[in-house]
Amino acid sequence: MFKLKSKNTIILMPFVLVCLLFSVSRGEDVQSHLANMTKTHPRLFISDDAALRQKINSDPMLNEALSHVTSLADEMQDIAPVERKQVGRRLLGVSRTCLKRITHLALAYRVTGNKKYAARAQKEMLAAAGFSDWNPSHFLDVAEMTAALAIGYDWTYNALDPTARATIKQAIIEKGLKTSLGEHWWITATHNWNQVCHGGLVLGALVVAEDKPDLSAQIIERALKYVPLAMEEYAPDGAYPEGPSYWGYGTIYNVVLIAALQSALGTDFGLAGFEGFLESSDYYLHVTGPTGLYFNYSDCGSRGGVSPAMYWFAAKRDKPELLWRQRQRLERFFKSDHSPASGSNRFLPFVILWSESFETITRPDINHWKADGKTPVGIHKSGWHDDQETYVAVKGGSPGTNHAHMDIGTFVMDALGVRWAEDLGGQSYHDLESKGIGLWDDSQDGQRWDIFRLNNFSHNTLVVNGKKQRVDGHAPIIDFSDDAPMPHTIVDLTSVYEGQLESAQRGVGLYKNIWVLIQDDIRTLDEQTKVRWGMVTKANVDIQANHLAILRREGKRLSLKVLSPDNAKLEIYETADPPRDFDAPNKGTRMVGFKADLPPSSSERFIVLLGPEGERDGVPTIRPLAEWQDDH
Repeated sequence: MFKLKSKNTIILMPFVLVCLLFSVSRGEDVQSHLANMTKTHPRLFISDDAALRQKINSDPMLNEALSHVTSLADEMQDIAPVERKQVGRRLLGVSRTCLKRITHLALAYRVTGNKKYAARAQKEMLAAAGFSDWNPSHFLDVAEMTAALAIGYDWTYNALDPTARATIKQAIIEKGLKTSLGEHWWITATHNWNQVCHGGLVLGALVVAEDKPDLSAQIIERALKYVPLAMEEYAPDGAYPEGPSYWGYGTIYNVVLIAALQSALGTDFGLAGFEGFLESSDYYLHVTGPTGLYFNYSDCGSRGGVSPAMYWFAAKRDKPELLWRQRQRLERFFKSDHSPASGSNRFLPFVILWSESFETITRPDINHWKADGKTPVGIHKSGWHDDQETYVAVKGGSPGTNHAHMDIGTFVMDALGVRWAEDLGGQSYHDLESKGIGLWDDSQDGQRWDIFRLNNFSHNTLVVNGKKQRVDGHAPIIDFSDDAPMPHTIVDLTSVYEGQLESAQRGVGLYKNIWVLIQDDIRTLDEQTKVRWGMVTKANVDIQANHLAILRREGKRLSLKVLSPDNAKLEIYETADPPRDFDAPNKGTRMVGFKADLPPSSSERFIVLLGPEGERDGVPTIRPLAEWQDDH
């Protein structure tokens, strides 16, 4: 449902969504737009090669990007086309490699006019067209392969051999579009599968529409009807429930869908206006710390790369500051080695298509950011000047969200150019599936929660009586402040510890831009209760006293002080070698924390202070989280 925001409440308005869906799918009439569409190619994303060349020539960074694209396209001349090699249940790696090769080759052809790039793209497309199928049992594979051949077919259309052109078109129709007809669960999914599958198929539909107008209209109308189910997940403020890695995956296909409709049909049918969607670029900006590492909750890796989608958002919103980190990433990207044998950075050429001048990029000026929604996050940083800034991020939400972990209340922390509080991230799906693990059974007793990286035993949060967090719980952000001296976020964890604690709230504050304060106010049920506080780190930990540890990493030092409870005793817990043989090792990691035995029906406060060793800039006064909320 759409959500209309007031200052203090979110009002659910189902009729607003109904009205919008009507305006989106009323036929604004997809068939009439298709009938009026240009019958020439290219029609996706590119309309004027000369203007594109002029833009590239006027910007040194875009020139360097083009050099990268053509250099990689040159390397592709001498390697064999993709082969149908399935890994477990997935052909996805092959689809992504094909997409990467075609986007690079086809853009190199459009900009340089050199037909060797179109010829090599044709060879790649014919290889994929010759596959027995594109693995419709795992439909992401079909969607990405359809996107690959659609872009190649469109961008190299006039250079294709007529027989090859017909073969490629037929593959898009038969192995792509037609395999999507009928009942498929992803059609009405609310996560990245929806965006990727509909997005890839719409590209295919747009490039063959003059030959298959009814089929193309059916594919496009279906996308316009059901993609909003996934786009609702961005509301109200842009936080993506599945984490930053999956933001990158789902959102690039959502952007590609919108941009393709706009370029081919002259309208996006209102999709870009969905609540929170454009604002999700703020989320992606803030969810990366000064070390360049993500707040990598859920099934996410820790390091992001170049995001072409951010260039589209920056232009669409006229907010060049969104690219502050992207420019840095692109500069690092150009200095590293890249292989045409993988599917990584397959949309990199779209940076060239969507970028405005790099000279306009400015430093962001918002240091404290919060988003509500299915997976709310609160983020605080001391500034944007360099990688030495202090950064802390905390999340609420539910383990029941797609790709989620039992990490509710977890946090990460950067300072002095080092990540001190870590998230271990996800584990290879194929690795677990090949060992017979029920990775996708996320019921309370599902095998998913036996995986060490996924349960709360490995995260920077609380473990109560050795039990797992509640899958059906949801932790909202109940207070957020960007006011000095201690901007903060408070998350109510009570429902994810239902049956374990009477109440639990976690506050995370950035005190005087130096200290990070983690405070848990908890109340026990009518029983003796053991609670463990823990923080995973890659630092070497020197416990100097019951309440004090010095963390050392990369020549830097951080102090960890337990201010409460008085009888806390810091310990080291094993994370490098998890307990089960299907768990991946976590080399170089450990958890520092403490346990507390709490009497029945008692209240306790855990307070941990993190900051550079030797800083003497004062310590915040200890007080209940309720008083934090009263400050503003």
